[in-house]
Amino acid sequence: MIAAARVAVFDVLNAVSTGRSDLPSALAHARERLTDNRDRALCSEIATGVERHRSAIDHVIEAFARRPLDRLDEEVLTILRLSAYQLLHLTRVPAAAVVDDAVDLTRRVKKRSASGFVNAVLRSISRSRDALPLPPRPADPSNREAALEYLSTTLSHPRWLAARWYERFGFEATERWLQFNNAPAPLTLRANRLKTTPEALLARLASEDVHAAPGRFASDALIVNATGIEGHPLHGQSWLDGWFVVQDEASQLISTLAGQQPGHRVLDACASPGGKTIALAAAMGDRGLLVACDVRVKRIALLRRTVAASGASIVRIVQADAAMPLPFTTPFDCVLVDAPCSGLGTLRRDPDIRWRRHPEDLPALAETQRRLLHRAADAVAPGGRLIYATCSSEPEENEGVADAFAAAAPGFTPVDARAISGVPAAVVDPRGHFRTAPHQHGLEAFFGAVFERAR
Repeated sequence: MIAAARVAVFDVLNAVSTGRSDLPSALAHARERLTDNRDRALCSEIATGVERHRSAIDHVIEAFARRPLDRLDEEVLTILRLSAYQLLHLTRVPAAAVVDDAVDLTRRVKKRSASGFVNAVLRSISRSRDALPLPPRPADPSNREAALEYLSTTLSHPRWLAARWYERFGFEATERWLQFNNAPAPLTLRANRLKTTPEALLARLASEDVHAAPGRFASDALIVNATGIEGHPLHGQSWLDGWFVVQDEASQLISTLAGQQPGHRVLDACASPGGKTIALAAAMGDRGLLVACDVRVKRIALLRRTVAASGASIVRIVQADAAMPLPFTTPFDCVLVDAPCSGLGTLRRDPDIRWRRHPEDLPALAETQRRLLHRAADAVAPGGRLIYATCSSEPEENEGVADAFAAAAPGFTPVDARAISGVPAAVVDPRGHFRTAPHQHGLEAFFGAVFERAR
């Protein structure tokens, strides 16, 4: 009998590789079908691990299959990938059991004629685990070709992206960045100051058999570092009572750029899933007006759930397309545009993005982002603040968009983020932009630029 988790992993990876779904959506669907929490965890671990290490896994499969991957049936390749990942990274699972499951799964998907091939390839990989045919770390990192072979294949990132980072940051920083992206992301919580404090949440989580520690930069961040036999933060009363939201630490820092006070009028133009909205409400002391917008029905529904659980009373949710003229007549003291972007700064959390994005995506994304920023600027009151943020690593989406806006909007002046109370100086670059990076801060890559409208 094939473990239910492995069947689910096959379905998830098949959906992702054929373009029918992204990884988070496919995993969410799988979790609905699986009834055992251990199966859900195993499914998530294997599917996410395959996407993180896909280039290295494919290189190894191709070496032992002795044929190009495009000559393999898609279903067979998916089975080889999920099984090779287990052999190479989940060594607690007996190799024989992994191989037997793979052969059974091959027959289950009606590829019986390939079962012997699958068996042979996986047994060869298992025997060679200590001497895999992967490009080694180059002795001379300035050898561009050797460096990119290692970075793109052994560390499993698309060559175009590895080349960009190698040219911008150098070999050592790029290697650290890629290794960061390939490590499992910790579960990071944000204490909801509308209901509690980080200290009180830390104590309550401990009582629920969940052990966490404060983040390095964000004052409300707690990093879950262990759970007991009975504990999981999303299964405890703290979660049910709305004491926290799940939000990466770099993302948590974006809301500090607003620097808002009670009584202000604030617009969160691309608000879902709502973590920044709740942080803004807390910074405002739940006094004033906070309008939270998003465009898609499902994202509005998620935003409503987040706001309802938080206890915030000043939030008004509006379904609106921020790329179009906004439906507001009274301007706002602060407008936050956390713009849709490539997501290339969050490859640790969403590893499939690295294989879905291409360099030709960036100009179109930047054009949309410029349009969003100009629309949002129209809603800023004199003397008000405009914040532009992304979770991208790439300059076309970051300073490229910010600089283009500054050149086209003389009524707005850039604000040095170091002058904003609550923004750690360590995450502000020499130009005054908010910027986090894995090789510098151990955080996902986020960017933020702040502008102030003339009075």
